[in-house]
Amino acid sequence: MSSNVKAARDWARERLDALGWTAGAPETADAVLLTVSELVTNAHVHARSNAQLVMTWDTRCLHVAVHDSSSDLPAPRSPDTERVGGRGMLLVDALADSWEARPCPYGKTVIACFRPFTEDQDGTGGHDPLSPA
Repeated sequence: MSSNVKAARDWARERLDALGWTAGAPETADAVLLTVSELVTNAHVHARSNAQLVMTWDTRCLHVAVHDSSSDLPAPRSPDTERVGGRGMLLVDALADSWEARPCPYGKTVIACFRPFTEDQDGTGGHDPLSPA
């Protein structure tokens, strides 16, 4: 399983490099990579399934989608000091700008949305680091 998670993270990093996120929005790129790790791990551990990872950029949001074969939708759980694990969706909730889980005919897809930080978001007139200047 850990090799599948690493392969997904490495693949995602290559896509983030190609988009310029690792240089232009490194904190967001790190959040994306941690989310990929969590969602792919959840597919293996909770769904006992392979994971299909798809990333799409629509110029406003990077959508990170992970599909697995379980129809059980995830939900953040309260941390429990008696339980190991179980905090993955809390992390995704904290890292992503938004996320949702959608049932599909053969399982579910969890989609997390990330917008790179720019100065424009705080009102100082920045630009999208992933768009041509």
